[in-house]
Amino acid sequence: MIHNIRWRIAIPYVALILLIMAGLSVYVSHIISETQMANLQAHLTAEARLIADELGPLLAAGEGHAAVNALVRHQSGLLNHRITVIDVDGTVLGDSHATPSEMDNHRNRPEVRQALSTGEGVSVRHSRTLDAETIYAAAAIKADGQTIGVARVAVPITQYEANVSRLYRAFLGVTLLTTPLAILLAIFIAGRTTRPIRQLTAVAQRLSQGYLSARLLPTTRDEIGQLTHAFNRMAEQLQEKISTLTRERGQLIGVLSHMADGVIITDDEGRIQLINAAAARLLDTTEEAALGRPCAQILRHHQLIELWRRCYEANQEQIETIETSRPRLFLQAIITPLKEVEPQGCLIILQDLTRVRRLETIRRDFISNISHELRTPLASLKALTETLRDSVRDDPPAAQRFLDHVEAEVDVLTQMVQELLELSRIESGQVPMRFTPTPARDVVMPPVERLRPQAARAGVALTVDVPADLPPLLADAERVQQVITNLLHNAIKFTPSGGEVSITARASHDEIVISVRDTGIGIPAEDLHRIFERFYKADRARSGGGTGLGLAIAKHIVQAHGGHIWAESVEGRGSTFSFTLPASRASKGTHQ
Repeated sequence: MIHNIRWRIAIPYVALILLIMAGLSVYVSHIISETQMANLQAHLTAEARLIADELGPLLAAGEGHAAVNALVRHQSGLLNHRITVIDVDGTVLGDSHATPSEMDNHRNRPEVRQALSTGEGVSVRHSRTLDAETIYAAAAIKADGQTIGVARVAVPITQYEANVSRLYRAFLGVTLLTTPLAILLAIFIAGRTTRPIRQLTAVAQRLSQGYLSARLLPTTRDEIGQLTHAFNRMAEQLQEKISTLTRERGQLIGVLSHMADGVIITDDEGRIQLINAAAARLLDTTEEAALGRPCAQILRHHQLIELWRRCYEANQEQIETIETSRPRLFLQAIITPLKEVEPQGCLIILQDLTRVRRLETIRRDFISNISHELRTPLASLKALTETLRDSVRDDPPAAQRFLDHVEAEVDVLTQMVQELLELSRIESGQVPMRFTPTPARDVVMPPVERLRPQAARAGVALTVDVPADLPPLLADAERVQQVITNLLHNAIKFTPSGGEVSITARASHDEIVISVRDTGIGIPAEDLHRIFERFYKADRARSGGGTGLGLAIAKHIVQAHGGHIWAESVEGRGSTFSFTLPASRASKGTHQ
């Protein structure tokens, strides 16, 4: 029997049911006993209070022992309980089952002491009068608010035990009736549970032998052992292949998903069999849309299609750098035939060189720009020093003028070096930012007032629109003023006389947007995306001097605040430079 899984399931269930029923019997018996005892004590206490209320007027009137005894015996006959009346000094005034004069002083009885102290008392002890374990309930007899005696009711505990015994026998009968039913139910459930396992075991055995047409068959052997054996054998045959394929597939998916290069695999008909996320992004498509389609429809660019065709026809690797216009990308395409795969396909790798090409352009422009910026002051210094060499003795006033020019050119070089150093420190995070809540007007107005005379000299109207109810900025006020000064200075410089420059501030979600708008010469569209590069100048003929570092410094200061800066312009119709700064969190609860 112990080798049959049905009984191995049923026997623990049966044992558990028996244990639960036994424990439940003990627990319920205890609860019944306590409940019955509590009910009996409450009942006797209520009777004692009623008798005390009835005896109060009688004792207060000074009636003798005969009247008290008569009342006590009458009540005892009605209630079938022993009743005792006790004076406050412990003297028994009346008793339904004994002669009061022959009874001991009851003042020290536990229930009497409790009744005299609190008004009620209960105790369980042996009664010499009744010669049995007895429950006593006592209540104080009062008249005009004073305790003048105690009324006590007593019942042998055998009555309580009889009641408890009847309830317990009833519960035991129910338990004995339900336990066999529960056992039979456990056996039935165990049988129903093991039936599918036996059938599945037989199928698993046939499947492990390669009989795919096997059907469910009965068996009499141990189900769990057979099931484990069958599935272990199947697992041994399939686990290695499945785990290897899963591991290789997971590695391939992981590599392809995280590669920065685009990867495409085509079959011998040129249909795409695999494309990773990077390739889908570069070709502006999705993996779902590309799979199964001809690669010419996905590659789109004629150079890429031609490169794939040459690889397929020559069966040799092809490498070429391609520039696409929409979107503007520089790609290096490497197309390799997959000679080990049948049918033969091609592996296409697309490397995005756009950023590298852009960095090369920026580096080349940077070198050109800084060379151009340094060439003018250096040439001036060389000419001035040569002139000084000839005139320092013959014409001291002229020498002094040349020295002033030398000093001015040195100042230009010094400013350029300082701005380069500051830009480098800001980019590397070495410049500490002191972020404090600052009203927007306190940031905007100092640069405005500083540059207002310059605007007046240039004949440019300078207006300010900064609402007073804007939330404070969370910013380094001095650095932000540097940004605004730079933008205002450029706006005034490139706005003809009679034009207008305005600075505005507004709230947008959790940010403050500050804009500087002018009606000046504007910026060509092809230069707009590069104006924040260091040393970059949109039009050197209209640059009006300067180092070309101001906007680069402004961009990095704004980015250090967690904001962003941008420009909008139409050539000949003016420009608008805007940047965002975070609003102080302390103000968000009050500003709407």
